[in-house]
Amino acid sequence: MKNISELMIDLAYSSLIYNNKEIAEEVIYLEEKIDETYFMIEEEAIEQAIEDGNSAKALIIIRLATSIEAISDSAVQIANVVLRGVEPHPIIRESIKESDITITLAKVSENSVLANKTLGELNLASETGMWVIAIKRYKRWIFGPTEETKILSGDILIAKGPLNSIKHFKKLCSGKDKEV
Repeated sequence: MKNISELMIDLAYSSLIYNNKEIAEEVIYLEEKIDETYFMIEEEAIEQAIEDGNSAKALIIIRLATSIEAISDSAVQIANVVLRGVEPHPIIRESIKESDITITLAKVSENSVLANKTLGELNLASETGMWVIAIKRYKRWIFGPTEETKILSGDILIAKGPLNSIKHFKKLCSGKDKEV
């Protein structure tokens, strides 16, 4: 839950900066996953408290899950600004744009040079400046991928890096650029 909520905040701010509905919609999708996990944690914590006779541990777990769920709800509120078409205040937009780092999503095509290679083989962060922070593979998420993580065609890569690296990164994913 913690990793997802952190990613949601990054995605929500990026959707706001770039007025990107696709990224905003991903925040909404992730919030549904957080809600599902939250209810499951609550149930399991209560069941464990009854079984152990120790309500203190359950209370701590439920409070932690509640805090994380509140963070994810805040990310949704940010993303909803984009989805509703509301323009953020110019001061907010300017303060966020001051950062030269952004987040982007890109789907890996079958003919991409990235497909079927590990992040370590590609050395993407060093070569392109784009750091893959998460991968969406079908309905599953891989957070904090390592050098051993293999990229597959169809994966949606979520990467963080400088604005001037996005175009090349997306072309690599689509297969239009053949050299990392």
